[in-house]
Amino acid sequence: MAHPEPAQKDRYALFYDVPTRWADNDIYGHANNVVYYAWFDTVVNQFLIERGGMRPGHDPVVGYVVASSCDYFAPVSYPESLELGLRIERLGVKSVSWELGVFSAADNTTRAIGRFTHAFVDQASGQSAAIPSGIRVALEALL
Repeated sequence: MAHPEPAQKDRYALFYDVPTRWADNDIYGHANNVVYYAWFDTVVNQFLIERGGMRPGHDPVVGYVVASSCDYFAPVSYPESLELGLRIERLGVKSVSWELGVFSAADNTTRAIGRFTHAFVDQASGQSAAIPSGIRVALEALL
């Protein structure tokens, strides 16, 4: 198995500012791993709402997270300002795999890289569904 490597900012198409909070630090003085997943979820959903027209609580087709992972290279601690880079690793008909790079605002190299896959599902039937057209347009623009 290959060891993951940190990435540079030019790998990512879009960035979101994410502030750290006092509560993000754990007993070891750095952001706990679970906090990274909350940042990933926040950034992707912000993209889907702002650029893809997603309407939480109203859309008949939704994306469920079916896989996730994170590779950590250097710690992040409060009070740091972060930038999360967003890119698409793979775009299918019914799913999308995201990659998110966590950068301290002062750095050009990732502190961590997260990945997760959304599989789209029709809520009424519980069956797999095509990515909604507004979201697909936003995803294709990010490629």
